[in-house]
This record gives sequence, C-alpha cells and structure tokens, in this order.
Amino acid sequence: MPEKIRIIGVPMDLGQSRRGVDMGPSALRVAGLQARLKQLGRQVEDSGNVPVRQPEEQHYGDKSAKYLEEISEACKGLAEAVKKTLDEDLVPLVLGGDHSIAVGTTAGAVAHFQKKSKRIGMIWLDAHGDMNTPESSPSGNVHGMPLASIMGYGPPELTDLGGIKPMVEPHNVVLVGIRDLDSKERKLVKDSGVHVFTMRDVDERGMREVMAEALRFAGDDTAGITVSLDMDFVDPTDAPGVGTPVRGGATYREAHLALEMIADSKSMVSFELVEINPVIDVHNTTASLGVELILSGLGKKIL
Repeated sequence: MPEKIRIIGVPMDLGQSRRGVDMGPSALRVAGLQARLKQLGRQVEDSGNVPVRQPEEQHYGDKSAKYLEEISEACKGLAEAVKKTLDEDLVPLVLGGDHSIAVGTTAGAVAHFQKKSKRIGMIWLDAHGDMNTPESSPSGNVHGMPLASIMGYGPPELTDLGGIKPMVEPHNVVLVGIRDLDSKERKLVKDSGVHVFTMRDVDERGMREVMAEALRFAGDDTAGITVSLDMDFVDPTDAPGVGTPVRGGATYREAHLALEMIADSKSMVSFELVEINPVIDVHNTTASLGVELILSGLGKKIL
C-alpha cells in the first residue's frame, strides 16, 4: 500500500446551494486524519488548501451552471497539485468540498498517466450519479455535473481540463451505491456506457460481489484506479452531516468493506472524499467516519 501520502484540501461549496461543505477539509483534519494515517505507518504531508474564491465575492453567472468560472479555476489548481503529487511518487488524498472538485482530481491524475501513455479507471461511491449537464440540471448546481464532465459531456471549462475526452473511458467507470437520479440525468447514465450498481444491486447481491465486479471493470487494462467517495454514499443514520443526504445508503460495515476491498486490490492511485457539511453534522460524526473510511481505503485492517 502507498507509503507516502500528500493531503490536499479544497474548501469549496460553490457547486451546491447548501452552504457548509467548504468546511469539510477542516472537519477531517480536526478528526485526527494526519495522526491516524501516521499510526498506519504512512509518511504524510499536508500541503494545505487549494485557493478557492468565495461565493460572496462574485455573481453566480449563468444559472444553468452556477459559479462555473470559479469552479473551473479551483479545479485547475487542484489538477496541478494532484499531477505534481503523483509525479513525485506520492498518493494524493484530496479533501472536499463539494463533489465538483472531482473534475480537478481526475484531470490531474489523467495528466500524470497520460505522459506514460496509460489510462486509469474510476470507482465513484455516491448516492447520486452526478451526470447532469447544464441543459439537464434542474438546479444548475455544478456538484451534480462532475462525472458527466469527466465523461466529456458539459461545459468546456470542465470537460477540457484533462486534455483528453473522455478523461476516463466509460467502460472503466463504475458507480456504486446509486439511489437518486434526476429524470434527464438517468438517460445520460444509461447511454454513456458506464457501469452502475444501484443500492438494489447491493441489496440483492451484497457489497462483496458488487465491489469485486466494480474493481474488475475499473481495473481492466488500466494503470490504476482513482476513487471518489461522496459521504452521502453512506446512509444518513451513520453520516448525517452531508451536503445532500438520501435515505437507504450503505451501512457502516458495507462502506468499510467497499474501502477495504479497494485497499486489498492495491490499485488505487488517488483518493478523494467530499461533501461533509459540519454545519448540519452531529459532534463531527461524519468527519470521524470519513477518517475511518480513508484509513480502510489505505490499508487499515481489523486483524
């Protein structure tokens, strides 16, 4: 498992209407992330936060993709930080912020492996598909668009960040835990060619079988897998402080098993955790769980 980890914070809530997820990186740090990683025997450095403009400083712009320019700017900075981290043989651990930051994380990882003429896979752990475009989005909130942008659908300010379209081949993209899709988004998810495991699949087949298949798809002829974990993947009973909670998510143990299996695969090249909202959390419960899941994803074992 990775020995050297660099923490990169992205305190951004421009991508959604409910304020507060910009404090997610601080909540994870307060929950003891760095110390816990060092207890695993990892070398850890915290590079601080990527600069992000505040919503109070400017108008949201086009209502079909609010704060698009500011989000693109932050994602460019994040992409540079992620690429630099991988170039220096460290594993980027990105702390969000809303899920629109995934465009930056993925673009940076893609740029690093593109130099070696290699592609990467992706596992997207989320209640939502995040595959809206400005044309299909009912809200205009960009945190519902990042995976579509990674797939090459949407505004060029985001789709062009990785230098290639799509940033990740659809057959190497796997969504797990999906249970809330917008009506127009559903068609794009079906037509895009990505693999989707809904919560019904988890109910019927179990997390172990679902993740085994997800890892096979994401790892098929790739140099590794980038993992994007939205904390609303977990049921709100265990993760109440999230940007957009949806009932019926992964249980505490299902979530840990998913991350433990990713660690066992030894294929993860970058890891991001997003959408923790301390404003609506209870005693930092969600951030504490987030730290636990990060540890499982980076190799912590029960025995």
